Amino acid sequence: MWAANMALSQDIGVPWIMCQQYDAPDHVINTCNSFYCDQFTPNSPDKPKFWTENWPGWFKTFGARNPHRPPEDIAFAVARFFQKGGSLQNYYMYHGGTNFARTSGGPFITTSYDYDAPIDEYGLARLPKWAHLKDLHKAIKLSENALLHGDPKLVQLGPLQEADVYVDSAGTCAAFLSNVDEANDKLVVFKNKSYNLPAWSVSILPDCKNVAFNTAKVQSQTSVVDMVPENLEVSTSSAQNYSKEIQWDIFIEKAGVWGEADFVRKGFVDHINTTKDTTDYLWYTTSLDVDEDEIFLMGGRQPILIVESKGHAVHTFVNQKLAASAAGNGSVSAFKLETPITLRAGKNEIALLSMTVGLQNAGPFYEWVGAGLSSVRINGFRNGTMDLSSNVWSYKIGLEGEHRSIYMQNGVNNVKWVRRSQPPKNQPLTWYKVVVDPPKGTEPVGLDMKYMGKGQVWLNGNAIGRYWPRTSSINDKCTTSCNYRGKFFPDKCLTGCGEPTQRWYHVPRSWFLQAGNTLVIFEEKGGDPTKITFARRRVTAICSFVSEDYPSMDLESWDKSISYSSGNRTGLHLNCPESTVISSITFASYGSPSGTCGTYSPGTCHHPNSISVVEKACLSKRECSIQFSEESFSKDLCPGITKSLAVEALCS
Repeated sequence: MWAANMALSQDIGVPWIMCQQYDAPDHVINTCNSFYCDQFTPNSPDKPKFWTENWPGWFKTFGARNPHRPPEDIAFAVARFFQKGGSLQNYYMYHGGTNFARTSGGPFITTSYDYDAPIDEYGLARLPKWAHLKDLHKAIKLSENALLHGDPKLVQLGPLQEADVYVDSAGTCAAFLSNVDEANDKLVVFKNKSYNLPAWSVSILPDCKNVAFNTAKVQSQTSVVDMVPENLEVSTSSAQNYSKEIQWDIFIEKAGVWGEADFVRKGFVDHINTTKDTTDYLWYTTSLDVDEDEIFLMGGRQPILIVESKGHAVHTFVNQKLAASAAGNGSVSAFKLETPITLRAGKNEIALLSMTVGLQNAGPFYEWVGAGLSSVRINGFRNGTMDLSSNVWSYKIGLEGEHRSIYMQNGVNNVKWVRRSQPPKNQPLTWYKVVVDPPKGTEPVGLDMKYMGKGQVWLNGNAIGRYWPRTSSINDKCTTSCNYRGKFFPDKCLTGCGEPTQRWYHVPRSWFLQAGNTLVIFEEKGGDPTKITFARRRVTAICSFVSEDYPSMDLESWDKSISYSSGNRTGLHLNCPESTVISSITFASYGSPSGTCGTYSPGTCHHPNSISVVEKACLSKRECSIQFSEESFSKDLCPGITKSLAVEALCS
């Protein structure tokens, strides 16, 4: 109420909304954020029905699988929303994003915030999702007058099938026919005409007669997008231009307190309250003395270091050597590390680099969610366990390289770099600097960090973000194809089992100079920088699967006075990106093909000339169309079945 009164008092002349605030006060509109909002009802009949966040996919978390939401399901959700009186629908996200620098939340949300959006993180249309939604909104737009000025009437067509009909005062009519059955297609009768409704779909009839669009029938092509690798190239404008080999500059951080400690405290402090989120890193450092007669120094079993942390990750150094690393995950940031360590007689230093990986950004009281160490113990001493938690600890906020801004153009010379043609591999706490030329061409660019450990990276002082090629478990369940039928949830359609959650990191082309680009990498635990490459994101293949019973009306030139027949207008369209053409047809089948892009196979019904027909129409062209006509395919092929055409082609 306080927030509403404050907002309304500004008298700005436009409505105020509260997302997901079920008890929003009068004059403030409560809205829906979800995968589905057709059943949402505002808390007052005077308020419009707003859907402020339609989630077209889901975010990725380091160490987890990659979620995908089928375009048929998103289209179904949007059509149902407007079928049930929706006023405004907003995609979250429509254009995928990148969490540059340290802006990712979560914690553990990846640097990529692609979100399986209709336009991907790199700016490329994700097909068929983008085109399918474009056609959906064209069909809804054709129903505009009836939707704006008509009163809806509900007509039951079956137990899980219904029509919502809008008729305005001039008699303009539009209808939405839906089948919410999750498994079974249904034949329904509406206004004395039969319509086939696939399971979990909505048909839009802008004139209450002809189907302009069905959410389950995707006519758009599918684009196969690859990351084409390109090695780092020596910059011709740098001092390295005398050598054809990449020259690396190296700076290695000291484990633990570098310089003077920021403060010394008995016991632990909270990580986030200490760093104030100015850095991911906080050093906790202490020491212990070990007697010469300890059992493990005399050939006994190794002592075990046990570290417990509220999150998010930690690297453990014993006497300046990395002993082990551990981290939480996307749902639980607290974790426990147990690792054997080597101690020597006399003084030993234990340095723990605690790290945050994005901060909590949702839920109640999240400002109270802390991070950092909660317990440090060593098992295996003659007298039992040594608890270091109440020791005196020296603290240092951040890294020396951060403090000296060595990733920035004006700070790159603030430390003494060591030049090497062969940089050290698997070396923790290492800064790498290299001067390179930009990748060729104009395609969007990613940085392949698969062979590195964990850290951050900059180009010309611009922070690309955190990298961490953390893999999901090979024992996780992934799907080769996704059934769009039934309600979507984030774990429904997953890929990437056993692979890095994020391998490539988006580098905007605008960040590159024509030559002499400074790439700086901070590696926390060790990797192989010689395997770092750029990659150009490009469409390499296209696929399309269209059936003769798909709606095939020309949405651009709709004329309700024309009687449309789906049978003689159906066709398949292919389109390669600019500056490329269709170089080969790798699959084509007219009849009863099955599968998805990359896994198509002919069915029992297959026209023997399928490939030759498609090749004649499409080879060496940027775009082409194949009509379902007698000229292309014989009329008497497999009578009595609905025929489809599936095509896969390469673009080059």
